[in-house]
Amino acid sequence: MDNRTGEIEAFLRSVDAGSFAAAAQQLRQTPSAVSRSVGRLEARLGVRLLQRSTRALTLTPEGEAYQRRAQAILHDLDELEASFTADRAEPRGRLRLNMSAPFGLHRVLPVLPEFLERYPKVTVDVSLNDALVNLVDERTDIAIRHGPLRDSSLRARKLGSSRWIVAAAPCYLERRGTPNKPDDLDAHNCLNFNFRRSIEGWSFRVAGALQQRSVSGNFLGSSGEALRVMAVSGAGIVRLAHFLVGADIAAGRLVPILGSCHDGDTEDIHALYLGQGRPSARVRAMLDFLVERASVTE
Repeated sequence: MDNRTGEIEAFLRSVDAGSFAAAAQQLRQTPSAVSRSVGRLEARLGVRLLQRSTRALTLTPEGEAYQRRAQAILHDLDELEASFTADRAEPRGRLRLNMSAPFGLHRVLPVLPEFLERYPKVTVDVSLNDALVNLVDERTDIAIRHGPLRDSSLRARKLGSSRWIVAAAPCYLERRGTPNKPDDLDAHNCLNFNFRRSIEGWSFRVAGALQQRSVSGNFLGSSGEALRVMAVSGAGIVRLAHFLVGADIAAGRLVPILGSCHDGDTEDIHALYLGQGRPSARVRAMLDFLVERASVTE
């Protein structure tokens, strides 16, 4: 690794770790060596990238801009080297995987021990987050996304499609009545997400045409799992993927409603990853595993 690449790595590790000492542990260097590497980088660029204090390191505006570009450059370098070694390399190293909490809890985490046993030299770093993240900014290798694909710079492997289900607990329907058409939802408590999604509103088929309908209620949650728990407890009506609420419906904890109005309302699920060349061995191994063990067909 040449001096410039080493300085960039020292800078990025220091930002991630929050201190030169923590970065030094990861890089197997001394804290002073890491600090000098970052100092040389700043001197060459002629700008301050990090504000130092006794408590923490803080990015300057110039540091934030440099971090984004540097992450992309190192990722491209990894992709370039991986393209020459992927076919013969054993999967190894850290793999950062980002996905929604419901998909992670219900589809991936239950089978992930099989991947770890199959590839013992890979460390899987999982983040569960229903909101969208930038793969470069978050240094994510694979992100599982639901809905339409909008970023053409990302490559994708399809994991299937899941039906949307509108449902409520029996106790809620006994208390508030069962809606028979989408307009009836105006008189009901609809539980929704507290962040912007790729498609706003709930989809219903009215007179043969698919329409987006706004709903309202007194609870907003940051994940589908939070909405599922509230619905099972009788708080209101939810619209969630079948893979998340299928077990609750089978057990009678939730009752599907308005089924004839949203028949065919599905959402594609993809595993997205960066790069134009051949992905690294660990990324390819995880993509193949997700297709094999975490695909959705309901």
